[in-house]
Amino acid sequence: MARTGRTSSGSVFDDAAPLAEVIRGDLVESVHLGHLVVLDPAGRPVVQVGNPTTQIWARSSLKPLQLVAMLRAGLELPDRLLALAAASHNGEQFHLEGVLQILASRGLGTGALQNTPDLPLYPPAALEWHLAPLGGGPGPASLAQNCSGKHAAMLVTCLAQGWDIETYLSPEHPLQRAIRSTILELTGDAEVVMHTTVDGCGAPLFSTTLLGLARAFSTLGAAPTVDVISHEARVGRALSAHPDMVGGTGRDATLAMEAVPGLVAKDGAEGVYAAGLPDGSAIAFKVLDGSARARPAILAAALRAAGASSLPGVYPGGLDGLGRVPVLGGGRSVGEVRAVFADAYEGRR
Repeated sequence: MARTGRTSSGSVFDDAAPLAEVIRGDLVESVHLGHLVVLDPAGRPVVQVGNPTTQIWARSSLKPLQLVAMLRAGLELPDRLLALAAASHNGEQFHLEGVLQILASRGLGTGALQNTPDLPLYPPAALEWHLAPLGGGPGPASLAQNCSGKHAAMLVTCLAQGWDIETYLSPEHPLQRAIRSTILELTGDAEVVMHTTVDGCGAPLFSTTLLGLARAFSTLGAAPTVDVISHEARVGRALSAHPDMVGGTGRDATLAMEAVPGLVAKDGAEGVYAAGLPDGSAIAFKVLDGSARARPAILAAALRAAGASSLPGVYPGGLDGLGRVPVLGGGRSVGEVRAVFADAYEGRR
C-alpha cells in the first residue's frame, strides 16, 4: 500500500491520505488525514500512507535523539533519569522528584531551568501541584512543565562540558549544534532541507522527514541487541525499561512500551509519533490536523503492521487496549476511532 507524491520540499498537506476515521453510530463522522511509514528490519518501507519524505516538526518525538547527543557530550545519569530526560512527563510526583535529582547531580536548582512555565499535564498531578507545589507557588512553573527533564539534562550536559548554561537554548550553543548534528546523522536526512524553529518548551527544534525519523527509531530500537555499548543502546534500554518516566499514568507511549518488551516509543505534539522495535522495524506518523485523538488507534495499528504482535513477551491485550479509542454519546460508547490502513497488513497480525 503506497501513496507517493511530491518531494520533501512540498507542504505537509501535499499527498496527505486518511490515517483514521471517527465512527459514530453507523456513519463516519470525521476523518484524520496524515502521513505514515512502517519500516521492516532492513529499513525498507512496508507500509506507506501519504508522503513519508514530507518535512515535519517532530516535536517531542525528537527527545530520544536529543538524549543521544547529550550522552555523547558527557551526560551521565541512571537509566531511570535518562528516560525522564527524553520524557514529555505527566508532572506526577515521581517525575518532579526525578527532575530535581537531575539538577541536584550538578548542584543546580529549579531557577536554572529556562523551559516555559506550565502546570502538570496529568489533571490529578495538577491538582496536587496546586495543593503542595515543590517550590515557587501553586501556579505554572518550569519544573512542572512536561519538558523539564530534558531541560535539566541539557543543563547538566553543559556543565559536564564546561559550556555556558545561561545561553543553552541558543541554536548556536555548542549543545544545540551537537544535537542538530546528531539528528542529521541518525535520521539520514539532508542538511540542506533541515529547518530550525523554537519548540513549545523554548528549545531549538529541527525538522526531519517521517522516513528519517523512522530510521532513527529503528536504530534506537535495535541498538540494545546489535550495538550494546553504544549511546543509542543506552537510550533504547532506558526508555523501554522505564516507560512510566517517559509519559506516566494513562499515557499511550507508556502503555505501548509496557505492552511490547524492548519497544522505544515517543509521542510528539501536533499528532506526531515514532517507535522502534528490537528487530529494527520502526514506524513514524504525522496526523495532519495535529489532533492527539487518533494517535493511539494509529499507533496500535502501525505497531501490528511492524510485526509487534509476534515479538517474544508481547502482551496482545495491551496493544488491543491501546488501540481502543471509543466515541462517546451520553457517556457510553457509540462508536470508535479506527485506523483505516489496517487491511493492508491483516496477514501480519
